[in-house]
Amino acid sequence: MSKELIEIQREDDGVLVLQMQDKQGNNSLGYAFIERLYEVLDEITKDETAKVCVLRGLPEVFCAGGDQDMLVELAEGQVEPTDIMLSRAVLEIPIPTIAAMEGHAVGGGLTLALCCDMVLLARESRYGCSFMNMGFTPGMGTTRLLQDAVGEYLAAEMMLGGQFIRGSQFEQRSSFNHVLPREKVWNKAMQMAGRIAEKPRFALKLLKHNLSMRKRLAFEDARTSEAAMHQICFTQPETLALIRENYAPAHSRKS
Repeated sequence: MSKELIEIQREDDGVLVLQMQDKQGNNSLGYAFIERLYEVLDEITKDETAKVCVLRGLPEVFCAGGDQDMLVELAEGQVEPTDIMLSRAVLEIPIPTIAAMEGHAVGGGLTLALCCDMVLLARESRYGCSFMNMGFTPGMGTTRLLQDAVGEYLAAEMMLGGQFIRGSQFEQRSSFNHVLPREKVWNKAMQMAGRIAEKPRFALKLLKHNLSMRKRLAFEDARTSEAAMHQICFTQPETLALIRENYAPAHSRKS
C-alpha cells in the first residue's frame, strides 16, 4: 500500500521524477508516507544512472505538511521532533533536484521543496508556514531555508503570521527560479531537467555538492535551534489544543 503513495518515474537520459500521489491524504507527512519517502530518496541516492531528480506532487496540492495524528503525538510527547529528518535526506540527494510546486504547499511540505536546488511555483497556488497557527515554532530547517528563499522580512511575516501567500506575490520578491501559471510549471521543470541531464553525471555531482554546501550547513544550524524551541513548545498544553482546533489540509486553507 505504501508504495502507491510515492513512485519513481524514470524518464530519458537520467531524469527521475519523484511523484507524490497520496490523493486521500493530500500528500500529508504521515507515518506511512514518510516511510515510503525515505525509501524512495534512498533509491534515488543509490541510482548510478540518475542525473537529475524532479519532485512533483498532485495538481492541486504539492504537499500538505505534517498530518494531524503525527502532530498530536509530537504535542503529547510520544514522538521526538528530531525523529523527522526528511529535510536532510532531500538535501543530501547527490544529484541536482528541482521542486515543481504546481499545487499548494504547507509547512513541512513547503520546506521539502526549499531543500531542492531549484524551485518553481504556480501563480495561482498558495504557500505558507502554518506552524505557529498550531502553537509551535517552525521545524525541518524552515527558519533558515525560508529566509534564503524569500528574504529575511517576508520570511518573518510568513512564519510569525502563519498566513498563506499566493505564488504570484513571490514574483520579484524571492529567489525562486520561476513563478508561472500552474499549467506551465511542469513543462518548465522538465525542460530544465532535460538541459541538466545533458551534462556528465560526475560533474553534476561535484557541482551539486559544492553549490548546496551553504544550504546544508544552514539546515544543520537551524535544526539545533529549532529543536530547542520545540522542546518548549511541545510541553505547553495550549499547543495540543491549537493543533486539534486549527489543523486543516492545504486545499481547504484560504489566502
